[in-house]
Amino acid sequence: MNSLSTPPATVARAARFRPLAALVHPLTLRAVSFAIALLAWEIAGRWPVSPSFPPFSETATAFVALLSDGSLLRAFGVTLTPLAIGLAVSGAVGVGIGVAMGLDERVEWFGVPIFIVLQAAPLAALVPILVMAYGIGLLTKVSIVCIMAMPVIVLNSFKAVRHAPRSLIEMGTSFLGTRAQIIRKIILPAATPVIFAGLRLGAAAGFVGAVLAELLVTPTGIGDIITYNQSIADYPKMYAAIAAIIMVSVGFIEILGFVEQRFLRPETRRTA
Repeated sequence: MNSLSTPPATVARAARFRPLAALVHPLTLRAVSFAIALLAWEIAGRWPVSPSFPPFSETATAFVALLSDGSLLRAFGVTLTPLAIGLAVSGAVGVGIGVAMGLDERVEWFGVPIFIVLQAAPLAALVPILVMAYGIGLLTKVSIVCIMAMPVIVLNSFKAVRHAPRSLIEMGTSFLGTRAQIIRKIILPAATPVIFAGLRLGAAAGFVGAVLAELLVTPTGIGDIITYNQSIADYPKMYAAIAAIIMVSVGFIEILGFVEQRFLRPETRRTA
């Protein structure tokens, strides 16, 4: 008998605990949490408190109806256009500005106060200014998305670069690494996780900005479905539109997390 073979008792114990491991798997826990939330929604909707809060079953039926007649897909086509432009601009420009502020104190002194003010400023107070400056077209909606998303991305990128491990930077300097080599091979790889965290937070803020732009500037896309069905008291369709944009937002943020783990942080991949 091979001395390195696994004892039968150990194999039996592992087989006994395998179902328990499946129950505590992250995907299982997420599914249970989601099911509990939907059940609570159904119970709260059937509780005779407010007719403006429908149960989940009615909202799901309305969601299917919006998909069937194509109105939801057409609305997403309108809503996602300024959102995609705003997130692309915010991601590219925001990461660049944040990295520059982290690498150069002069850029930091100039840029940090501006983005802190933009992050703290109430969006509702800025919308009338943007409307007077750019009208009610695409540019205004893209600007609102950028105002919501870019400060988060910039400040996270700045903090990521500024808090890169000093020991690694000093080691690179001691090995006569150039400034460009230290930035490319030490600072940026170390800052990538926090930069991607900022991108995910900025994307979430950008989705909020896109919907607010349609509610505050002009009712188009998902905002049009929400305001119209609210005005005619068709609350299931109103909540279906809200749930749809939330699902798209969560899905997009999950995709960003997958891209980060798959291509930029291979050490976090699960082993088989």
